Amino acid sequence: MVSSSAASSEQDIELDTAALRVLAHPVRLGVLTLLRERGPSTATRVGEELGINPGAASYHLRRLASGGLIVEEPDRGTGRERWWKSAHRQSIHDPAAAPAARREAGRAYTHAVALAAADRLRRAANEVPLLPPEWLDASTYSDFLLHLTPGDVDRMRAEIFEVVSRYRRGADEAPEGAARVALHVHAFPVPDGNPAPAADA
Repeated sequence: MVSSSAASSEQDIELDTAALRVLAHPVRLGVLTLLRERGPSTATRVGEELGINPGAASYHLRRLASGGLIVEEPDRGTGRERWWKSAHRQSIHDPAAAPAARREAGRAYTHAVALAAADRLRRAANEVPLLPPEWLDASTYSDFLLHLTPGDVDRMRAEIFEVVSRYRRGADEAPEGAARVALHVHAFPVPDGNPAPAADA
């Protein structure tokens, strides 16, 4: 989930209510992320990568296509095997700017994003012992406990996204030695059983 302040071109899509509902499933988010990171793929390949059967992968691909999030790769595959690719570089959802109906759909989407991110982090952690020294030294798995208001979090998020935008570039612009790096940004009230205050102090 990315704030609209990070949107930069027609390569990004502002998620409407229908698209949010399509993406309110961690497996579908995983499928979409896979296509964005690895390029076009088939249901069989997606299933193998994500550990789901091809029938389930095909179902999720069709749902993503119905929401306009992926499209068929032209001139590739056969009648029995369809290739799919992401239609956009990035999905944008800014809850603060969304109308009421979209905000409600956004809650389910945000839940799916959190679940998918947790699964991705778990899988990434399994790769830590295999990282070359230079990547192990540069990688970080950090967390901080801060005492913030919603306004503080909103401002900090905007500052972080501004920094990220300076490092964004396409694969054709990447320097030698560059690798795909996942940067996760999570900011949420600590789940201690007590609801967070409704407004800034």
